[in-house]
Amino acid sequence: MKFEQPLWLWLLLIVAALVVAYVFAQRRRSQYAVRFATLPMLEKVAPKSPGWRRHAPAFAFLAALTVLTIAIARPVADIRVPRERATVVVAMDISNSMAATDVAPNRFEVAKAAATEFVQSLPEQFNVGLVSFARTANVVAPPSTDHQATVDAIGGLTLTDSTAIGEAVMTSLQAVRSLDADAAEDPPPTRIVLLSDGGNTSGRPIEEAATAATEAGVPVSTIAYGTPEGTVELQGRSIPVPADAESLRGLADATSGSFYSAESDEELRNVYSDLQSSIGWTTEEREITNLVAGIALAVALLAGLASLLWFSRLP
Repeated sequence: MKFEQPLWLWLLLIVAALVVAYVFAQRRRSQYAVRFATLPMLEKVAPKSPGWRRHAPAFAFLAALTVLTIAIARPVADIRVPRERATVVVAMDISNSMAATDVAPNRFEVAKAAATEFVQSLPEQFNVGLVSFARTANVVAPPSTDHQATVDAIGGLTLTDSTAIGEAVMTSLQAVRSLDADAAEDPPPTRIVLLSDGGNTSGRPIEEAATAATEAGVPVSTIAYGTPEGTVELQGRSIPVPADAESLRGLADATSGSFYSAESDEELRNVYSDLQSSIGWTTEEREITNLVAGIALAVALLAGLASLLWFSRLP
């Protein structure tokens, strides 16, 4: 927490002085009572002590003064707030390896269902688009606020051969540039979310795509999808299809994105849920004077109410 006017915090010395004065007054009061009565007599004539309740209103009032002093100094804190706008491009691997059944019923169907939920969970003011990639990459749904168009495009995806991860990133960047060309001078923040269950086997290398994304200031968050034991039947042969986690991690790291690994339906849905949270929200410095002042008022009212209920007087 920071303060816009920290000099006001010196007033806390006054609160500290009041605490010392209160403690001193209570000790002096006890000494005065003992001086004029023997202990056996004191126990008989003195009313039953209210114990901690006697001090609670006073210390609550001092706490209210402390919080109010903090409010006067105009505190500033990091607050998590929803983004007003953003552009998200979902890049999905549609290579034949996505037919592997290590994730039931198969990787492809689970990936489409999870991506659909992800798109539907994004704020309606976000631009969302879809890029599919196998041997090449294509913009299936250009980024727009028509989320249903992207959902429909996900549902219409079909499998083909090869995996062009580098091309997927380059095509996603081109889709973003086309949108920004029609936007205002201040384009919204952009994120590419790329899912793949294999390595780059076609098109431009991942390193070239990572450089282009970094220069464009577009983070690429990657999901390595599938188990290491996954296989797919092609032309009568069982071919291992593990995800190239290292390459995908390198792509995410190089572009300041996030890397995830998912080996099941539940894990993949959790990944997309985490991505939705990180993309849909941002952390900003906000002044919280009103909040702190409200807390001070509530504590002061509590101190007054307790004192009236217990002692029929204000602290």
